[in-house]
Amino acid sequence: MTQPTLFICQSCCLSEDHPEGQPADGAVLLEQIKVHQAESSSEIRVQPVACLWACGSPCVVAFTAPNKPTYLFSKLPTKSASNLIEFAEKYTQSKTGNVSYKQFPEQLKEVAISKVPYMR
Repeated sequence: MTQPTLFICQSCCLSEDHPEGQPADGAVLLEQIKVHQAESSSEIRVQPVACLWACGSPCVVAFTAPNKPTYLFSKLPTKSASNLIEFAEKYTQSKTGNVSYKQFPEQLKEVAISKVPYMR
């Protein structure tokens, strides 16, 4: 079985006037995810991507796995890594991939969320 994957847009910036020479907000979030994942029991694979095509709503991540719905979170603050790892654990532990809104970490309840059903 293919491992669940967390895609992270590493080029996201929360503002158009992002300082040149500074890492993009998505890249900062990616590094924080790596640190938090190393400290957790999360079994999700982290895959950086160049763009998730939601540039007006950074930071953007997507959770996906075979036979599970895909969750897309946008408008994430760069300091949401621990919440994303907490969600990842619930997502991977669920046989169906369904995570009820009540189980979402509080910070993730405040961002834009899409749930895309899987195709059989």
